Amino acid sequence: MPNDGSLLQATVVFLLAVVVLVPLAQRLKLGAVPGYLLAGILIGPSVLGLIDNPHNVARLSEMGVVMLLFVIGLELSPQRLWTMRRALFGVGSLQVGLTALVLGLLAWWLFGQPPATAAVLGLGLALSSTAFGLQVLAERNELGKPHGRLAVAILLFQDIAAIPLIALVPLLGGSVSNADEGGWPLLAVVLGIGVVVIAGRYLLRPVFRWTVGSGLHELSTATALFLVLGTAWVMEHVGVSMALGAFLAGVLMAESEFRHELESQIEPLKGLLLGLFFVGVGMTADLRLLASMPLQVAGLTLLLVAVKLPLLWGIGRLFGGLDRPQALCLAVVLASGGEFAFVVFKLGLQYRVLAPQVHDLLVLAITLSMALVPLVMMALARQLRPSAVVTPPASSPPLEDTPQVVIAGFGRLGRAVARMLHAEGVRVVALDASVEALARKARPRGDGPTVYYGDPSRSEILRAAKVEQAALVIVAADDAQANQKTVDVLTQLFPKVQVIAAARDHKDVLRLLDQGVSPVRETFHSSLEMARRAFIALGHSEAQAAAWVQRYRQQDEQWLLARHRQGGALDEDGLPAGERH
Repeated sequence: MPNDGSLLQATVVFLLAVVVLVPLAQRLKLGAVPGYLLAGILIGPSVLGLIDNPHNVARLSEMGVVMLLFVIGLELSPQRLWTMRRALFGVGSLQVGLTALVLGLLAWWLFGQPPATAAVLGLGLALSSTAFGLQVLAERNELGKPHGRLAVAILLFQDIAAIPLIALVPLLGGSVSNADEGGWPLLAVVLGIGVVVIAGRYLLRPVFRWTVGSGLHELSTATALFLVLGTAWVMEHVGVSMALGAFLAGVLMAESEFRHELESQIEPLKGLLLGLFFVGVGMTADLRLLASMPLQVAGLTLLLVAVKLPLLWGIGRLFGGLDRPQALCLAVVLASGGEFAFVVFKLGLQYRVLAPQVHDLLVLAITLSMALVPLVMMALARQLRPSAVVTPPASSPPLEDTPQVVIAGFGRLGRAVARMLHAEGVRVVALDASVEALARKARPRGDGPTVYYGDPSRSEILRAAKVEQAALVIVAADDAQANQKTVDVLTQLFPKVQVIAAARDHKDVLRLLDQGVSPVRETFHSSLEMARRAFIALGHSEAQAAAWVQRYRQQDEQWLLARHRQGGALDEDGLPAGERH
């Protein structure tokens, strides 16, 4: 165990390498993952030797994969799985099965590997990098295009397939001790999964209601970490991968009203620890193999990309309904090895399915393939340009379960608007930081609009709710100050999103107009209706009362617009400054 000084030194070295090399890799259009890998190679024992024992960070870096699987589980609600079932389970299973078969046969026939080793090699190398693929597609603004949606479906299936694969590796190792224990290991796994499922279904929501009711933001973070690490610990304790526990926890919470709060708490930690995972992979890459066996390493890297790329292109063309540029982009993005291959091969080494030299060759080849794919993408930039006319295939429905309208605040006004929109078939997601608001709408996927816990003035909550993909955001909390904070975040971070916001008085109206937001005064229209009824009660006709009210409304709105054009200030009572008598 390192002492405090060496731990602090390792932390400083890691952060310095990441801060310098990751932005450099992105400027070179290589992406963040090659930057993390390069940072690990440079600070590891193969080059500078600033951290001479990379295994010290291995345990911590595994938490990045655990949290990645938890976030993936949060995205896989039953409704979304059903929407993308054809691309996810059809095309995804075809890609994994066909690629694993070809690579496994090559490992067995061409390289003379035993059947168990060839199976692990084929299945592990069939997986692509979720972090790398999604980042490249996001940088190119192609996640919403047909090949981007198909890539998301394939990557999600690969992540799902990685779970049983991780559990399968110890069985392929043929451990005799497990067989001697009879059925207890299997029973322990079933009991562990049962504990996670029952606890997730009946205990997690009450626990979250209890912690968020305290109003302390740090308790939400602690509860999210407890959920992820606790389920991971339970599954590891019964002899299954930690990743399986985290994935199950994410799936169980996918329908919870606390889903966005959980994602916003875990996402920053996941990104940092996943970066640490890639740095750790780079540190374990044995560059001496590259020096002593350059032809073997280069040949294995090129073989991996050369096998996966045409297979992915053909699958995209024949089964994904993509045109040639789209299929080529899909193939290039997914042609490298993936992060779960590192996990699978590490288990293969641990259970003696893979020989140490084979493991080191594979790790180095996958690392180099991640660096090679951006270069291939740059070389094929002209071929990757979209066609002049692109007709999306009818068989590829949108995979993103995105809301049409996000309502920030589920108070009196927000509830009324949400229910009216939901009744007309509009996909509405409401956000509220009040536990009482959730009590009014206990089930997020029930008969009414979907409601999630989360402070809409926090940017990470808005991103988790996919605000940038919504057609409209309605800011309608009961607290005027909270509404203003939310509007400030929306106008700064999501300037292209149309916003309608509740305004308390004339002062709020002018401020919202300055920000390019459409204001609606909370009590203005109800006061007009009360005045109309008062005129009628005083003996005036309905037509005369309606005309007077309409004239007052037009005069008030014209006056406000004139004050906005002139930039006039208002005092604390909402009157023009300097015009008080």
